[in-house]
Amino acid sequence: MIQQLHLKRVGPAPEFSVDFADRLNLFTGDNGLGKTFLLDIVWWTLTGSWASNPAWPRPKARPVMPGLVIYVRVDGSFSVWDPARNYWKASLAKGIVQPDRPNAYHFTPDNIWNGLEDEKKILCNGLIRDWVTWQNQPDQNQASPFNLLSKVIEKLSPHPEEWMKPGKPIRVALEDVRDIPTIELPFASIPVTHASAGMKRILGLAYLLVWTWYEHVQASELLNQSPTDTVILLMDEVESHLHPQWQRSILPAMLSVATGLKEKIKTQMIATTHSPLVLASIETSFDESKDKLFLFGLEEKKITLEEIAWAKQGDVVGWLTSEVFGLKQALSKDAEFALESAEAFMRGDTQGLPDKLNTKDQIHTELLRVLAGHDPFWPRWIVRVMEAGQ
Repeated sequence: MIQQLHLKRVGPAPEFSVDFADRLNLFTGDNGLGKTFLLDIVWWTLTGSWASNPAWPRPKARPVMPGLVIYVRVDGSFSVWDPARNYWKASLAKGIVQPDRPNAYHFTPDNIWNGLEDEKKILCNGLIRDWVTWQNQPDQNQASPFNLLSKVIEKLSPHPEEWMKPGKPIRVALEDVRDIPTIELPFASIPVTHASAGMKRILGLAYLLVWTWYEHVQASELLNQSPTDTVILLMDEVESHLHPQWQRSILPAMLSVATGLKEKIKTQMIATTHSPLVLASIETSFDESKDKLFLFGLEEKKITLEEIAWAKQGDVVGWLTSEVFGLKQALSKDAEFALESAEAFMRGDTQGLPDKLNTKDQIHTELLRVLAGHDPFWPRWIVRVMEAGQ
């Protein structure tokens, strides 16, 4: 696991330090302040390689042994670092001396589904082939990859009534001779290749978790060593492509999913989010002894990063108007402006009102345009105007 990170004159901020929590580390803040950059640096620190564009400094020594590291990026790509398959120091077990190992495994969205090759070496068969192969294995036990995949998919389902589970593979095209996995939903059974973008993100994540663990166990057996007991997950914009139902379940599910791979496994997650619903979803599971929340900010044209005290906000509106997101109202800009004008009018502070919103009738007309009929501001506005006799 990673415990601390200190940067100076690197990246968008002049300097910052992070003391990571043992389990969940959530980073939020406006776009362009360095959240993805932070994840890239954490990946480099743990693996000694770059997940996307190479940059300085370049590694000069073997990385530490952090355990399995999985980086889920916002564009649908993934990176995996495995101490059994990517570590620079070779094992002498079974006569293996300095094998040619990749620095890491980097998957485009297409690689996830159709496989990854390097100089004619097949590094990964891809979701479509592996899923069907695992499903057709004669020996299905608790540790078999298909059972693990089924459990992970079940945990990542958004709601008990909106479950997902693997179905029977089928052929879907004359020009494609592969059997395509299907996913069963409460209302239909569909080929995974026809799933929505959000569902593909979830299925790709489930597959990659199982593939990474399964191949790590296989490699560990070949090297005559014990599998790791640590998984580090880096996730950029957890909510990407996901419906609110999924946003409300993804983080709690990810915190528990690793235990389905191996009992008593240690999981550290470092994730970024812009979603108030993601933050609201972990209010019941956030543990201040092993979880932390960090906020990127901008003060006097300088980027800052600080840990902020955890406090339940109750709902999405509470999070939107908290210091994390800093909105005055959880409404449109026009509605916020109209409410500010109405508040000022009710206080008798009319000097600063704009020309088009400086009378009761103008403000009332605008409120009718921008507010819902059941908005809680209406009783205050109507009662106040009636009391003023206007």
